[in-house]
Order: sequence, then structure tokens, then C-alpha cells
Amino acid sequence: MTHSKLFFAGAVSAIAIATAAQAADPELLVFDWAGWEIDGALTQYVAKHGDKPTYSFYGDDDEAFQKVSSGFQADVAHPCAASIPRYRDAGLIEPWDTSKITAFADIDPRMYASPILKDDGGQWFLPLDTAFAAIAYNTKDVPVEDVSTLQVFADPKYAGRVSLPDSNDDVWSLAFLATGVTSWDNVTDEQFKAAADWLRKVHPNVRAYWADPAEMTQLMASGEVLVSWSWNDGVALLKEEGFPVEFNRSPKEGAATFFCGLVKLKDGPGNDDKAYDFANSLLSNEGAAAIVDAIGYATSNTAAMATLPAEALKDAYLDPVTTTLFMQSPTSAEFREKMISEFELIKSGF
Repeated sequence: MTHSKLFFAGAVSAIAIATAAQAADPELLVFDWAGWEIDGALTQYVAKHGDKPTYSFYGDDDEAFQKVSSGFQADVAHPCAASIPRYRDAGLIEPWDTSKITAFADIDPRMYASPILKDDGGQWFLPLDTAFAAIAYNTKDVPVEDVSTLQVFADPKYAGRVSLPDSNDDVWSLAFLATGVTSWDNVTDEQFKAAADWLRKVHPNVRAYWADPAEMTQLMASGEVLVSWSWNDGVALLKEEGFPVEFNRSPKEGAATFFCGLVKLKDGPGNDDKAYDFANSLLSNEGAAAIVDAIGYATSNTAAMATLPAEALKDAYLDPVTTTLFMQSPTSAEFREKMISEFELIKSGF
């Protein structure tokens, strides 16, 4: 999908995510983020099987988990690392056979260096992609000094002109950073309350909590929103369309980084070999180039990423950055439920 097609799909994205599966190869059903059916990343798969997999889409990790845990059947899903504990606790996934992953030796081992992601039982999580959550802003209307701090989101100057993701991982990593916490491991009750209080302070400024990058781009392109906590792909979409936007990954408090990957859903109805063909296509050199170009995400295949020009990585905001980075690492199910419950109250005005 090109940037333009994804951008103009924003008006119908909520309907598409909630209801549609894009039918293609009936022997592989991929449950994925909206916008991830990237043609160039599927070149190897299509060359071997004649068509792309069938896709069903979601907008955030919580929605995806709720659907799978309620009985939705697919072969492969694409959660972020912070969600893996609940998939494992619910018995929804099975390990990958890494001998069938062509580029496994080139995957950055730091992206699965957790017993939640890999243990004696196997490789439960196949790292695929990584990017940032940081400040996207309209360069025509927002002075650069305003976005030098995360407190811009609470600034009364931007009342009604701010957007945040409708995503627990992203809003809480933002709130913890804004209140001086750089990891959600071992967060105290006092630190959690301070982060929640900060989100309540920001809430009156929020025009909308965006569900997916296409919605965020629509909000910024319309002029309704001037500042957003964004992923790389929303900024890539806006820049492709010529909008005056920049992405500050170095506010004084820091930015967030996340990594996501593929899981094999237990008792998937499709062809198991095709699940590996799908993973290998995404992790190929062609896959890395296409993913960087389409949405501005890096892949876990370090060898493939090393083949890309430095300018391409800089344009995608994937070049090295010197700042505090909040890693959205795996969290306990209990802590995640605490974040979910509190965020729902905050969005409701409580």
C-alpha cells in the first residue's frame, strides 16, 4: 500500500479495522495492524504462492488480544513485546521453529532477550520491527522550542489542538517520561499516580485519541491538531503528502521506543509452512527496504538494515538519536490491566 492510499483510507479505517478481512491466499490468515499489507515486503511470498495472505486488521494491541482471546482464529498475529505475557498466560501461542527462519541469525538478539519472549520452551516471539513514539508537530504553527519538552501536551496554549494514541503502551510511556520515570519496571504506586494525574491534566487539551496512524494524519492534515504523540508511520504519511511536519525524538524528558513481532497462534487453521514463508518474506532484504520506505519502521534483521543508505534511514527517522529512550518492554498482566483500567477512566473524564 502506498503512502497516499493509506492516507486517504483514513476516513474508512475504523470500519475496515473492525469488520474487514482482505481475502487473498485462503491458506494463511494474518491478523495485523492496519497498513501492514505492504506489497514490497510480500514479494517473496507472492512469488512463491501467487497472492498475498488473507488479512484481518486491528488498531491496537488491546483490541487484538481481546479478539483472539474471544475465539477469533488466525495463523499469525503481530503484537508488540509488551503484550506477549498475556498471550502466553492465556495459552494462545506456540513457539516458532527458528531453523525455518532464514534470517534468524541476523535478528538482533536484544529484541528477544527476555524469558517472556524466549525460554526453554522455545521462541515465542519472532521480532520483526521497531520504531519510536515521539512528538509530531506542525512546523508552521508550533515553535520548535514548544516541543523541546513533553509538557507541550499539557500547555493550555494547545487546548483542543493535541492528539494522543488510544493505546495504553504509548500513553503510559509518555506519561511516565513526562513525570520523570524512564522504565515501567517496578513502578511504585506514587509514580503511577503521578503519571495518571499528568494524563488527567492533559486530557482537556486532547482533541481526539487516535486509533491508527491514518486517523492521526487526518487530524493533523485538517489543522485540527498541531501536536501529537506519534509513531514513525504517521509522520511518514504526512511528509509524503507534503504537510509541514517534523518528528522530535529528543525532547528533554526523552521519547519512547517499541518493538513488535510475529507470533504463531495455536491451532491456526491455515498452512503452517506458509506462516514461515510469510515471516521470511518480511524479514528479507526486500522486506526491510519496503517497510522502511512505506512506514518508516526498522526491521529486526540487522544485516538487511545495514544494506540501506544512511539517507534513507535519516529520512525515516531511524538514524541514531541521543536521548533518554523509554523501552516498551513486556509487562505483567496485572500491571497492564491496571494501566488499561486507569486509562479508560481518564478518557471518560474521571
